[in-house]
Amino acid sequence: MFVACLSSCVMNKASDRPKFLLRATAGLLIGAGLAYLDGYAFGGETSPIVVIACLLAAIACVAAAWGSDAWVTALLAWIMVPSVHVLKHARGVPDTIHPNTYMSIGYLVALTLAVAFVGGAVGLLVRKFGRGSS
Repeated sequence: MFVACLSSCVMNKASDRPKFLLRATAGLLIGAGLAYLDGYAFGGETSPIVVIACLLAAIACVAAAWGSDAWVTALLAWIMVPSVHVLKHARGVPDTIHPNTYMSIGYLVALTLAVAFVGGAVGLLVRKFGRGSS
């Protein structure tokens, strides 16, 4: 529902909708994979550095592939990581973030947002300068 509402707000033409939905779905799948890696893979013992590196690489790849149209993919992939921690904290479920407070989750939001911006910038640079002249 959220994706459908968002797509109706940002689409200029009906022909853009399938591309937007593809990019939104990719963002949700990437974000779900990152959230799983962060909270559940290997019993929740995955290093945060691995999660941050995967977030950076995933967003850089989609930005390199889709250019500035990858913003929705990056947004949805980014928001999934801190959202899982917020939901776990609100429900009182044990979590891998220590201390498990809203303040530390806020720091996670800021850090992952910065990483998402850097990943997007790297991807856009690769897209711009990575094309060989033929």
